[in-house]
This record gives sequence, C-alpha cells and structure tokens, in this order.
Amino acid sequence: MTPGLEYHEINRAGQVAWWRTLLGSVLLILLFLWLPAVLAVPFAVVMLVTGSNGDDITNFFGLDPVTPANLAYLNLGLAAAIPSAILVAWLMHGWQRPRWLLSVMGRIRWRWFLVCLGLSVVTLIVTLVVSAFLPSDGGDSDLGGAANAFTSQTLGFLAVIVFLTPLQAAGEEFAFRGYLTQAWGGVLAGRSRMAGRLVGVLVPAFLFALAHGGQDVPVFFDRFAFGIVAGILVIATGGLEAGLAMHVLNNFMAFGLALAFGDMTSTLTDIHGSWWMIVSTLTQSLVYLALVLVVGRRFGVGVRTPVMSGNGQPI
Repeated sequence: MTPGLEYHEINRAGQVAWWRTLLGSVLLILLFLWLPAVLAVPFAVVMLVTGSNGDDITNFFGLDPVTPANLAYLNLGLAAAIPSAILVAWLMHGWQRPRWLLSVMGRIRWRWFLVCLGLSVVTLIVTLVVSAFLPSDGGDSDLGGAANAFTSQTLGFLAVIVFLTPLQAAGEEFAFRGYLTQAWGGVLAGRSRMAGRLVGVLVPAFLFALAHGGQDVPVFFDRFAFGIVAGILVIATGGLEAGLAMHVLNNFMAFGLALAFGDMTSTLTDIHGSWWMIVSTLTQSLVYLALVLVVGRRFGVGVRTPVMSGNGQPI
C-alpha cells in the first residue's frame, strides 16, 4: 500500500481509470440487484412448502405488510453489498487486499468505532429534542401517542433489528461510502485532491439517495444530505467507522420508535415527507459531524495510509 493516501485515494495504489470506475459502478449496481433476487429463492421455497400462495409471496416481497421475516430478507439483501463491494474492488482495481475498504489502516478501528457509537447516542438525543418542536407532516408514518402492545411479532422484529440491521447498514456503507467513494474519488485525486474529495462525496451520496427508489423530493433530499455528511465523515476520519456508527444508530432509532409507537410497514414503505424533516436530518448530521471532527482530533485518528513494513504491517 502506498503511504500517505487519504481514504478516497486508496484506489491509486492499484489500477485507476475512468472505464474501471464506470464498469465497477455498473457491476456493483447489478450485484446489488441480482443478489437479493437470488436470496429471494429460498424464502419463496419455504413459503410454498408451508402453504403460502402466489399472492402471499407477492405481498411478502412487496413488504405488504412488513413482518419480521421480510424485514430479515430486506436486511440480508442489503448486507449482500458487503461481499459485492469487496468483489468489485478486487476485480476492477487490482487491490492487494480488500481490507482497505474498512479504513486507511486496513482494518476496522474498534475503539474509534465505539467512541463514534457514543457520539451517535448524544447526537440522537439532541435530534429528538429538536424534532419535538418541529411541525408534523401529518403522514401515515407519524408516531401514535400510545405505546404498541408487546407481542411475539414484536419479539421477532427486535431480534431482526438487533442482529441484522447493523449488517444492512454495513452493506450500504461498504457500497456507497466504501467502494464508490474510493472508485470515483481515486479517478480525480491524482490531478486534484480537492476534486477527488468532491466527486468521492457527491457521486456516492446521489446514488445512495437514488437507490432508495420512488420518493418525493423532500425524502430524496433528506437521504442525499445524509449521504453527503457520511461521505465527508469517511474522508475526514479515514474510514467507515464514523458513518457506520451514525447509520446503525439512526436505523435503530427509526425502527425502535416505529416498533414502540408507530407502524413498521409505513416506516419502511412511506415515500412522502415534508421539508421539516430536513431540519431534523441536518441537526443530526451537522452536530454529529462537529463532534466526530473534534473528538477525532483529540484521539489522533489517522486519515492517511501509513508507511508499511516489508511484511505488510503498518509502521
């Protein structure tokens, strides 16, 4: 690994070309679509064996309604982006080891990740306080006033959320803030480090918002803003840890509130929102970004690849 590279420049240690970036992005998108389709086969077989009909299977994959089983399918399908990103990076850019998707140290920095989880909790508390003063959009996804009853289905949802939601968030981070940031950022980084940073943040953020499917403008912009801040975090901290911590805690909060007071189906399928949600997202993102940058400096978090010894270990 070439020393002194920022996260978005790491591909420059391998093979960099416009056609590799474009082809790699297309291949990643195809895998993103194809692997969940493959994963759907055993779920459909189990449903047929247990007596489900065609309408049941259609509703299952259409998330109508959302159940623990199809939430597990959705999470596993998105988690498949982890091996997809690793495979595409290895095929298209000639990396020595795909571990460089994790950070500029070639590994996940667990201590820093745990610190970021703590900062995410602080940020979510601030966000909830701010959100309490914002007007409601009146949509179906609003939370009710009374707590939902705790049932066996609630227990199933909790198990899926705790064990599989982190994998779903990791899949999206590997794909969008991992491979796509390094692929697009690396193309321009050789000419201009700033241009590499901009492209490495904006292109993955746009594709991240686009990948969520049909949605109105406020929801698209909300996800685009989230992607921009997550992209800044990965370059500013030299790894996926900070963005992953924010992503996991954000999904835990969304699913947890829906499970306790709202409805999981509307939470996952609602494509409408008001512009007020941008205030909440920007509060969360900017507060978290500021905390991570300040604490990261205090911790001396590395943002460039280190000098390597002859056996491939950081010096």
